[in-house]
Amino acid sequence: MTKKIAVLLASDFEDSEFEEPVKALREAGHRVVVIGRDKGETLEGKRGDVRAETDQSIADVDAADFDALLIPGGYSPDQLRTDDRMVSFVRAFADTSKPLAAICHGPQLLIEAGVVADKKLTSWPSVRTDLRNAGATVIDDEVVVDGPLITSRKPDDIPAFNAALLSQL
Repeated sequence: MTKKIAVLLASDFEDSEFEEPVKALREAGHRVVVIGRDKGETLEGKRGDVRAETDQSIADVDAADFDALLIPGGYSPDQLRTDDRMVSFVRAFADTSKPLAAICHGPQLLIEAGVVADKKLTSWPSVRTDLRNAGATVIDDEVVVDGPLITSRKPDDIPAFNAALLSQL
């Protein structure tokens, strides 16, 4: 059964953390919707290897219309967490108890949305203190699954991250 997956994205995302999960989701038959600040924006990964065009503006989407949420890492989550619309979308999506996957710096957006307290997560090392300060339990594993919440640390963890996300779908 095809699922509709939201991907929240801004420029300077980690190229592989966007490209590889999106490829795996599409190959599994799911519909991926890239959501940015504006529809039709061309965003470039921080390594300059990958470009993505936004399918929808955050102003035009509703968290309830999606079956899963993917938050790639890089500098994208840091930019997105300053946008109240993105933060509200993440908070609303977390309330649905559907799969929510964040890799590397992705949990920064989860922290800003206030959805990590009493949850088990992992992240890039520089985000871990912020997670702990927000009430999360940090586990240094390639993938950590706590209910619908799926997190990973870095590009090397993408195979395990993808497998966990696809398993929940």
